Amino acid sequence: MPGEAVTLQLGQYAGCAGAHWWGLQVSAPRSPAELRVSTLLRTEREPPTPRLVALELKGGVGELMAGGAGTEAAVAWNGKVAAYLGNGSAPPDAGSRRTLPGMEREVPVPRFKVHLLLLHDLLFPRRFPRAAACGSGPITSTCACIPRASTSSVSTCTMGMAWRDCGCLEAFGQGESLLQDPGCVEELEDRLHFYVEECDYLQGFQVLCDLHNGFSGVGAKVTELLCDEYSGKGILTWGLTPVSSNAGDSRKNIYRLMNTALGIARLSSHSSLFCPMSLRGSLGIKPQPPVAFPYVDCDASLDYHSSAVLAAALDTLTAPYRLCSSQGSMMHLAETLTFSGRKVVAAWASLPFPARPGCSLPDALCAHPQAVPWKLLSPCRERKVSGCFAQSVVLRGVGKESHISSCAGKPPASPLHACESTEEALQRYLHTLFPGAFSTSHVLEQPCHTQPPYPQFFSPLLTRQGFLLDKPPRYPSAAVDSIPVLAALQAAPVVRMLLRGLYKDVQKLNARRWASFFSAGVEQDDFQEALEELQTLAQAYETGFEADESEDEADSD
Repeated sequence: MPGEAVTLQLGQYAGCAGAHWWGLQVSAPRSPAELRVSTLLRTEREPPTPRLVALELKGGVGELMAGGAGTEAAVAWNGKVAAYLGNGSAPPDAGSRRTLPGMEREVPVPRFKVHLLLLHDLLFPRRFPRAAACGSGPITSTCACIPRASTSSVSTCTMGMAWRDCGCLEAFGQGESLLQDPGCVEELEDRLHFYVEECDYLQGFQVLCDLHNGFSGVGAKVTELLCDEYSGKGILTWGLTPVSSNAGDSRKNIYRLMNTALGIARLSSHSSLFCPMSLRGSLGIKPQPPVAFPYVDCDASLDYHSSAVLAAALDTLTAPYRLCSSQGSMMHLAETLTFSGRKVVAAWASLPFPARPGCSLPDALCAHPQAVPWKLLSPCRERKVSGCFAQSVVLRGVGKESHISSCAGKPPASPLHACESTEEALQRYLHTLFPGAFSTSHVLEQPCHTQPPYPQFFSPLLTRQGFLLDKPPRYPSAAVDSIPVLAALQAAPVVRMLLRGLYKDVQKLNARRWASFFSAGVEQDDFQEALEELQTLAQAYETGFEADESEDEADSD
């Protein structure tokens, strides 16, 4: 039986994705279950609660409306507030919001006190209070999408930092500095020790972390702490980035780029496996069209929508170390993908997986003989499939009892139809499209449950079970209760494109123009070292055909 995992959510967008993820746990039936509930939840309590520590800014939590997080609702809490004030005093207008669209030069960064909330012992009841009642409306999140916390479960960890807009961490160094406060670190360690000690067998830690803002620095310090304190345990880190554009603010766009570069370098070095995830078309400086799924009417600019897509993918990607029938662990999953120094992996998902009612898995797979019908969730300008070194694939929501559609006495319609099980059919399909790759695969009957408050943004071509119809029904159909999902983690050459593209974009910047980013605590030598780490990581994904291409790129630059 798989052991337990402790989850950490760092930042507002990570909280949004996490909220949907916990909602999927609540929606899933308890019996019969293929996924062990106690891997993520504290089932000894009623109702079960997530084994979760969430770090969020006070002022950054509230109600997640259709257009994003709103103003924070009042939260009662007892306890002392540890205060840390950066060099210099707060200006008179320190608490006011200012916007400088299209700013082309650096300006002084105001300093003022802020509070970092550490939430734990979160309760599932009262989650999405209005949305659960009527299937729509605002969602209360942790950032504030997750359960409203009780008085004892909110601790204020800190602090005073230098940044521009109240309520957000702008720079990597600011996030690192927050975790240097002894009171905050002690509180975090106490909560982690509490959860770890109540586990029968701790597999490791799941870290959901904002990659685009200063929480990437928080994540770097948190994963470093986990690596030091819990050596030998798995640390699977998911770097999440919203689609929301900073096109009108060059400063924020540059900060996002530098936070992302530092975040990937530091988080991957302290993690067993690191996976960047977003519906953005690219993590680079130039905007690209967001990822679109053919049967999902998703407004990727809404955090409520984009985080829901990532949550469904996460719930599927993490299945291998949550299976009741498997002895696989988080470390085992990481080790099958990250050999030869490939600690960064790419995520792919088909949501929903295009299967028709009553259709067998061989029939569904044979409809896509040239390429798997999934989309890349790890932002990269180049999205063409170029093979992979290793992959972990999970298909859920497909029945195992009707895997053969050929009539008795007739020869199989394809080699896939000759397979004796859905697992064998999927494995043969993967070996055909990815010859030479090390592939592990799992097939689950349990679908991804999508009852409200999960957004109902699905195509009218889908049935309530998420299967594909030839044409829309004559009468409006009911909400989609569940969907089949195909998802994969890959150590693949596409990761090299992602890392090299990010490296090249950052190299083109004039670092001297962004002095405030480095004044927050990052040394320029450390920044250059992180860029070199990105380049080293990218080299691990070379196949031998990129040498000439690399030289040409170097000459053109």
